[in-house]
Parts: sequence; structure tokens; C-alpha cells
Amino acid sequence: MSDVVRYETDGEIAVLTVNYPPVNALSHAVRSGIIEGINRANADQGVQAIALLCDGRTFIAGADITEFGKPRREPSLRDQNEVQEDSPKPMVAGIHGTALGGGLETALACHYRVAVPSAKVGLPEVKLGIIPGAGGTQRLPRLVGIEKAIEMICSGDPIPAAQAAQLGVVDKVVDGDLREGTISFARDLLQTNAELVKVRDRTDLLAADPEVFSNARAFWAKKKRGFEAPQFCIDAIEAASTKSFDEGMAVERELIEHAMASAQSRAQRHLFFAERQANKIPDVPKDTPTRPIHKAAILGAGTMGGGIAMNFANAGIPTTIVEQNQEALDRGLGIIRRNYENTAKKGRISAEDVEKCMACLSGSLDFDAAVSDVDIVIEAVFENMALKKEIFAKLDAACKPGAILATNTSTLDVDEIAAVTERPQDVIGLHFFSPANVMRLLEEVRGQATAHDVIATCMGLAKRIGKVPVMVGVCHGFVGNRMLHAYSGQATALLYEGCQPQDVDGALYGFGMAMGPFAMGDLAGLDVGWRIRQETGKTSPIADRLCEMGRFGQKTGGGYYDYKEGSRTPVPNAEVAAIVEEEGVRKHNHRREIGTEEIIDRTMLALVNEGAKILEEGIAMRASDIDVVYAFGYGYPIHRGGPMCYADELGLPKVLEKIKAFHAAGHGDTWAPAPLIERLVAEGKSFREHDAS
Repeated sequence: MSDVVRYETDGEIAVLTVNYPPVNALSHAVRSGIIEGINRANADQGVQAIALLCDGRTFIAGADITEFGKPRREPSLRDQNEVQEDSPKPMVAGIHGTALGGGLETALACHYRVAVPSAKVGLPEVKLGIIPGAGGTQRLPRLVGIEKAIEMICSGDPIPAAQAAQLGVVDKVVDGDLREGTISFARDLLQTNAELVKVRDRTDLLAADPEVFSNARAFWAKKKRGFEAPQFCIDAIEAASTKSFDEGMAVERELIEHAMASAQSRAQRHLFFAERQANKIPDVPKDTPTRPIHKAAILGAGTMGGGIAMNFANAGIPTTIVEQNQEALDRGLGIIRRNYENTAKKGRISAEDVEKCMACLSGSLDFDAAVSDVDIVIEAVFENMALKKEIFAKLDAACKPGAILATNTSTLDVDEIAAVTERPQDVIGLHFFSPANVMRLLEEVRGQATAHDVIATCMGLAKRIGKVPVMVGVCHGFVGNRMLHAYSGQATALLYEGCQPQDVDGALYGFGMAMGPFAMGDLAGLDVGWRIRQETGKTSPIADRLCEMGRFGQKTGGGYYDYKEGSRTPVPNAEVAAIVEEEGVRKHNHRREIGTEEIIDRTMLALVNEGAKILEEGIAMRASDIDVVYAFGYGYPIHRGGPMCYADELGLPKVLEKIKAFHAAGHGDTWAPAPLIERLVAEGKSFREHDAS
């Protein structure tokens, strides 16, 4: 029998058990082993039914990612599913953990499905820019109906066992031992002479008004702006409604092959692997010991400090928020409670969850006492080097040996901060993104002396609190904000040369960015940058004039745009337009028409060029790490894979040609071509190939 699929019998029930750690992915060996087991069971005169189970922590969690992008090996998952469905003996899937993608398709090709209460099932392929390709778009609608199938497949989100049972995906939720429950269910089928019904033969839930599909296309086009995969999913599900099963399977096959070959799918699969690769730090071995994190402290109860604290509370880590006065502390804790209560009102968490999270949080005005016994402390105060150095000197004296001292700085030199302590090996940058309780990226900044066990601990901690970590080096702005400076600089330059804010923002929103730079500035508050410019003696005439008028952004009802009370929708303002015109003529003596292509090229390639410089300097370890930073921290469109992936799709020779043209046109020193790009073009390589080497 197969090395990865075990065959046993329990009386008249054949039990096939997949054992392919860590997640029982559908490798070639697993597919072959399942088919071999089914054939053996059907040839065994003493066997009357078949149970399919998995060892370890989960049922089949999906395809084997090591086979992505490689030639298909027979038997395919479709072949396996056909053998399952055509078995003359009833086949029951016993699900625990997660049955996702091909795992759920395997379960759907069984005649019956049972699951433990904690199990979840789903078809998340859309998140990789593809569609289910082994019958998921054809079988799921036959069990849950067209509209629910569209919702499940287009969102890609899993559902819990109880909901799966209510919808008919699962036939029974079993308490207790899953193996015993699955075998018992199979025996009940035999004793009651239950009909062996293939999912493919069910048609009672497939009828749907054509408007269902047109409405779904409009809904998902708006919800997943720019994404092609949800539309492919709807096309395949419509085929389930209007065609025979075999014809629908043919449509599904055609659509998944088209999706797999698309730039969007390549980009989304790139990010899938990039996120996992970012966890690997070459000089920090995988088995590096970590420090225990049982208790934390956050310095500052403002927007950032409160958001960071919520991440720790969500993970059940007792956390003390430290402030200088009771009013600020009460205000911060009150905002945290309101955030949780608003989430509960939306049905995302329960009232009990609110109280459980709040119970993890406490406040203190006693700095020394609050930090004396914590395992990690994160400073989240104003971005001022003198203030941060003062705080870290106090932490050095007050914290216990071995405590991790982290700064949430977004730009400042972590080594300079660490130098005021007697334990620079314990200091690290943990740059959360606002709102910190929502944004997934955690930019982790290693100093020259940061210890390996601190790095390993913080990378693991990021996962524990639900973040996507990327380890970067020290420079002003690190990876994300250093690149953002180049991006914002080009956006501002475009205003002086001929654009209005809505021209730039509209082009970039159309490209797929979550919002344009000027709408983002209004959201963050224009006064923040104004205050920094005043301290450093720098100027930005358009933005400075807006701030002098009291136009700080959304919080004052106007910045680059106007905002009606209670609305976040930006409305162009004629007075702002006149200021932009005035300052543009003052700077360049004239203004010109600038098209969408130039706006996108200058902003996106500014990111790419700066990213290449960062990569060459070793601030980022991989081009793919830069993509993870931008996809999860800066609203870069997932379906474009990040700026470096976008450059690879354009082709680095074309990228270099455009960068040189912008440099020659005098658009600023941003456009001095990164030597790494020139070298890769000369070698005929991409950023992806650079990472691989």
C-alpha cells in the first residue's frame, strides 16, 4: 500500500488514512494512494463501505504547493475524484481541521461527509487568482444552491462545520472521536440501505434567474475591484446551472487554465510564496531558541499604542498600557472598548469576546512598575529621537534581564536608540501600521546588535498576534516609508507639473491602489507632515498653504479635498485647484497635460527604483520581501503582486528604459537608475531570478 495513504479494515468498513505532514496536501503520492486504496476496497469482498480520514492536525488542506507551476502529473485530482464518485461502495469523508480547495473537492466527490464541530471547509482558490479546478464550481452549487455557492467561492472564505451542515455540505457533525463517528455513520448507511447518490447527479438546487449572475458579476466587480478571478468563478458556476455536469466540468477546466496563465494569478501566487519566504531569515537557524512572551507593556495609549495593545489582547496576552496622565489613559482604553463593541455590533465577535479581550488589558501611570516584569515592551510615542532615547534609557534601568525592548518607530535609527541601553542585543524595531489592530504588516527592524533569539521570538510573535512579518535593516524609513517618500515625491511633482489631486488619485485608484496619495494624506492628517517640515526647515508649498488655511484633512473637513460631515468621500475643491495651479506656474512657469500612463509609470516605477536600491544595500533581503511590505502595509493591489513583481511583469528592460527617460527629463534624483536594475538587465534576469540566486 502507499507510503502516505494507509489501508485498514474495521469489520466491513475499509479505512483509508492520509498521512502526509504537515497538512496532508494533495501530492501525486496522495492522489495515487487514495485511488489505490479505493480500488483495493472495491476488490475486497468483505468490504461494504469506505471511510476517508487524515492523520495529524487536519483533513486535506489543499493542493501540494510544491507542484504549482509544474506540468500536471497523472493521476490528476479530477481523476481521483472520478474514482471516488464512481465507487460502487459508499464512501464517507471524515473531516477535521480544514478541508480547503482540493481537500473540499475530495470530500465533495465522496458520497457523504461528516465533520467534527471545530472543522472548517472552503474553496479559497480565488485568493490565488484562480478558480476551483477539480469540480468545486460544479459540485458545491448542487449542495448549497447557486447564490450561496457564488458567495463561498468568490469570497474564498471557509465556513465552520455547523454552517456547512446547515447548508448541506456536511451530512452530520459528529462529537467525540472522528474515526469512530465516521465508521458509525458508514455502518448506519449500510443498515438503512441508504441510496448511493453522487453529488454530480443532484440538480434540484441549480435553477437560477439570469439576473442572479448579472447581479453577482456587478457585486463582485465592485467588491474585488480589478480582480478577474471572481468573474471566472461566476462563469463556471453559471455553467453548473445551465449545462450538464460534464459540460460544466469542461467549462471549469477551460477557465482555470486561462486563470492559471494570467498575470493576476502569477502575481497572487507570487505573494502566496513571498509571504512564506519572508519568514526565513538566512542567518537565523529555524531551530533558534525563542524567549517566552507571557506578558507585555505598551507605552502610549494613543491611536497606535491602543491598536498595538488590541493585537496582544486578541491573542490572549496580558498587556499593560502605560500613560503619563489618567485622562489620556482613560481615553485610550475607552476607544479600545468602543472598537471591540463596534466589531461585536457587526457580528464579527461576541459580547463575551469583548469582555475577554478587555480583561487582558490594564492601564498604569507607574512607568517602572508597569514594565518591571514584562517579557516585551513596545514604545509607541511621538516620532522624536530625543524622546525615544530618553524612554529607552529608562526601560534599560526598569525592565528585567532578557526583556525585549521594541520601538514602533516608522523612520528613526534603531541602532541609535539601542545605543543608549546596556543591552542593545535586546532592542528591535516593531513597526506596526495604522490602524494597528487592522493592518496585517509588521515591519521588523533588526539593529546591528539585535540577538538571533530576539529576531526568532519576534517573528514568531507576529504570527501569534495575527501579523505578516518582514525583517528589514536600518535606514531612514526602512523599506516601506523610504519607498513611500519616492512615491509621494513623484505624486507631488505631478501636481506642480500639471495634475490636480483627483487626477493622480484617480489614476492610482484605477490601477488598484486602495486610495491615492492625496486622499491618503487627508486620512492621515496633513498637519503631521507640516509639523515635521517646520522642525526640519523644509517646505512643500502646496501642502503648507493648505495647512496654513487649517485644511488638515478629514479631521477638519478639508485638506486636498472637501469632506461632508459624516462622509469620507473626497470632493474636489476649487480653491485647492487654484493653489495647485498657482504653485505649479510659480515652480515651472507653465503646466502641461499629463496622462494616466505617465502618472502610473512615474509613481509605480519610483517605488521600483527605490526598492532596487534598498535591495542592493541589503536593507531588504529579497525583492519578494518588498512586495510583501507593500501588499500588506500600503494598499498595493494584491492582484499585481507588489511593485517588484509588477516590474518583472513589465520586463526590466522596459522598466530601465522608462527610468532613464524620466531621469533625462529632469524629474529629480529619484530617477538615477538603481545599479541593480542595470545589472539585472545586462544579465537578462528578473527580480524573481535575483531572489532565487
